Amino acid sequence: MFITKRALQRRTFLRGVGTVVSLPILDAMVPALTAQAKTAAAPIPRLGFVYTPNGYMRNFWVPKGTGTDFEFTPSLRALERHRKDITLISGLAHRQADPMGDPPGPHSRASGAWLNGVHVKQTEGADVRAERTADQIAAAVLGKSTPLPSLEIAIEQNEKMVGNCEAGYSCVYQNTLCWRDATTPMPMETHPRVVFERLFGDGGTPAEEREELRTNRSILDSVTGRISDLAKSLGHADQQRLDQYLSSVRDIEGRITRTEARSAELGITLPERPVDIPGAFEDHVKLMFDLQALAYQGDVTRVITFQMSREQSPRAYPHLGISSAHHTLSHHGGDQEKISQKAKIDAYHVQLLDYYIEKLRTTPDGDGSLLDHVTVLYGAGLGEPNSHDPFDLPSILVGHSHGKIKGGRHLAFNMRDYTPQGNLLESLLDLVGVPIQRIGDSTGRLQGLSGL
Repeated sequence: MFITKRALQRRTFLRGVGTVVSLPILDAMVPALTAQAKTAAAPIPRLGFVYTPNGYMRNFWVPKGTGTDFEFTPSLRALERHRKDITLISGLAHRQADPMGDPPGPHSRASGAWLNGVHVKQTEGADVRAERTADQIAAAVLGKSTPLPSLEIAIEQNEKMVGNCEAGYSCVYQNTLCWRDATTPMPMETHPRVVFERLFGDGGTPAEEREELRTNRSILDSVTGRISDLAKSLGHADQQRLDQYLSSVRDIEGRITRTEARSAELGITLPERPVDIPGAFEDHVKLMFDLQALAYQGDVTRVITFQMSREQSPRAYPHLGISSAHHTLSHHGGDQEKISQKAKIDAYHVQLLDYYIEKLRTTPDGDGSLLDHVTVLYGAGLGEPNSHDPFDLPSILVGHSHGKIKGGRHLAFNMRDYTPQGNLLESLLDLVGVPIQRIGDSTGRLQGLSGL
């Protein structure tokens, strides 16, 4: 190996007119004096959260068997090919979201408590109150060396951002999962182009940045010369990583541009805020997953929260043969047809998670892939939807957290013990090196998580 006295800085950017492109982790970023002792750049921690609403059908979900000896159920079957890369967790609870003995509002309380384990304040006004969430606790530490401390994104939101959305609870509780502190909810962005600009835009006002990206030029066009010069100084493996990363940037740009073109063909006049959200739910979700992988790969942010769908979602899934709204089906009342359709939606959301896992698996990162280094929690704030129970929550842990999580296991906790989800959240923060004493109603760290 040829060793020089210089190495690329870990935070290296290519700057052009109104553009900044961060680089993925490259071997050339390894300090020169340690290059002989390391063959790849050291991995960095990433933490992600993916939320699905309206509970789940337990009989179609919870695996048969525990530990490494378990069988995939119908709702989880799409993940069978990723068995060694996931950890299934059942039996956890959010007692602070329990509707028993309290005013109604289970959906608001479920999403409001998912990342902080607290009982949110019932109010329709501006005096909302929850508690700082696990993602923001992580962002305060992991986000110190990235352009964005955290990224909060969603697929759908209720148009009402204030006022009553459920039994006297503010719409805020359903429209975000993230709280910077007890009284400051974090907005979640649903528009792919706005997310893209947030990751890469670096010129002038927000309006000027949007105008720059509305042109036919790629953001990479203004840094072509710099890319060429950089590539000449890199080894073969680094050149491949750089090519793959930049190809991903161009691919996402193209998909956003094509969506805008379809809008133009329909004769839609674009307002100041772009309207290029893909028409199909699946296309929208996959594009948002691709953006997350790109943000991790470029080290633009290390903490991402994604609300795939919100509580009380009215979305129907006609391509699955389901014409009723998701929320309506979740109130199945024991009707077997509704139960079957709800389970079908659960399985479909897991199929989309499978897409994301494969994306992480095939994205190079340091001496492995993003899947080797990320820690992503996929789950929900409700268990049985018909009764709105916040017990036996569905949780899937994706990734290996730099070898700290073995994977290929089902951790089953007795739901009658009411083991708080806060225990899992605290353990996840431990895995990514974020100090924390307590989250919500936690009683300690979750036992047996690493499995090493």
